[in-house]
Amino acid sequence: MSKNYETVIGLEVHVELATKTKIFCSCSTAFGGAPNTHTCPVCTGQPGSLPVLNKQVVEYAVAVGLATNCQITQYSKFDRKNYFYPDNPQNYQISQLYLPICRDGYVEIETDAGKKQVRIHEIHMEEDAGKLVHDEWEDVSIVDYNRSGVPLIEIVSEPDMRSADEVIAYLEKLRQTIQYLGASDCKLNEGSMRADVNLSVREVGSSKFGTRTEMKNLNSFKAIAHAIEGERERQIELLEAGRKVVQETRRWDDNKESSHAMRSKEDAQDYRYFPEPDLVPIVISDEWIADIRSRQPELRDEKLVRYKKEYDIPDYDAKIITSSKHMADIFEATTKLCGKPKKVSNWLMVEAMRLMKEHEMDPEELRFSPVNLAKLIELVESGTINGSVAKEVFEIVFDKDIDPEQYVEEKGLKSVNDEGELRDAVQRVIEENPQSVEDYHGGKEKALGYLVGQTMKATKGKANPGMVNKLLKELLG
Repeated sequence: MSKNYETVIGLEVHVELATKTKIFCSCSTAFGGAPNTHTCPVCTGQPGSLPVLNKQVVEYAVAVGLATNCQITQYSKFDRKNYFYPDNPQNYQISQLYLPICRDGYVEIETDAGKKQVRIHEIHMEEDAGKLVHDEWEDVSIVDYNRSGVPLIEIVSEPDMRSADEVIAYLEKLRQTIQYLGASDCKLNEGSMRADVNLSVREVGSSKFGTRTEMKNLNSFKAIAHAIEGERERQIELLEAGRKVVQETRRWDDNKESSHAMRSKEDAQDYRYFPEPDLVPIVISDEWIADIRSRQPELRDEKLVRYKKEYDIPDYDAKIITSSKHMADIFEATTKLCGKPKKVSNWLMVEAMRLMKEHEMDPEELRFSPVNLAKLIELVESGTINGSVAKEVFEIVFDKDIDPEQYVEEKGLKSVNDEGELRDAVQRVIEENPQSVEDYHGGKEKALGYLVGQTMKATKGKANPGMVNKLLKELLG
């Protein structure tokens, strides 16, 4: 008889910080760039070069710590983690083992199963390594040091998650929080947010942890969910067959939907950590923490509470809009301009979401201005254009951020609100469609809809539909 198993998951999340320059030198952190062009003696590990700490890295790390309910370590320092690898130019990485900058925090997540706190063991600062590029054709590996020295924070959770759903909810929460702070863009596809999954299984009811494996190379939420399901099944199969799970690091292959062993898991002592001799300790005063705290933006959970009070839009809309800080900013700025939160929410939730899906875009990539969206809403509200014309105009605003008032003027898209002109058009439609007129008089309501449609066609979609309806009913008696 098969036993019941519980999955136990902890995450190590690496986040590249949004500083303009690297953690210990003034080279650019911009993504892309020709290989080895964002480099200097410090980030390529030249003998005699000395690191200088980027203050903004500390500020971002503290800001993330405060937003995730951590204790800030006011006397913190760096350590050397020694290992040899071709993408690691100094043969050590500057990291934090003994006195990480933040510890003992938590974030609250929500899944279908309800709310839950996931504890954060620590957050530490470190430098990223370079990048190896394997050239299959030449059968060589070449190294690009542009990423070497890019500032990272590593957020280490406690093993508090029990399912892929909880893991995704936790990552979503971290990503939103960090994006709201402006500390990183958290793009998984560009590697500015990376998660390693530590997973073990145990019998339900057992308090002892099973042997865990660590999975790397996970660059999308989908890959993370698949890797968790796959590794859970692999470990259960081993245990059911009476075999042992080996503690090791495994690499997930997204194409094959499976993982394979990379290396046996090292312990901290294998890295010969010792205090970094080239950097002084960081002393963070109460005043500095208070200053960073005073600059923290309104985070998503606070926004949701305020939206409920202030805007009277459905909960579902508020959740979607606030899931991206950029979208929330557009919503708030547009509402401030036109004073119609419900209308703004409808445009974002229906038309903007539809176009984003078509173009496979993230909310962060929205380029239209609140000013132009507010103008479009005013054009519809004042009856200058009708709903179907507005949708066409919005597509252009979405794509090119043009001024909708100017566009409507230039293209002659204003609604026909002249009653005399409309009366003539309606009269013509009635004369040309005797069958529909007869059907209407015979009690078929659908016939009226057909006649409205014909009038809209005759006016190239520019008629005011409300007026057309009124005139038709009047002229049909």
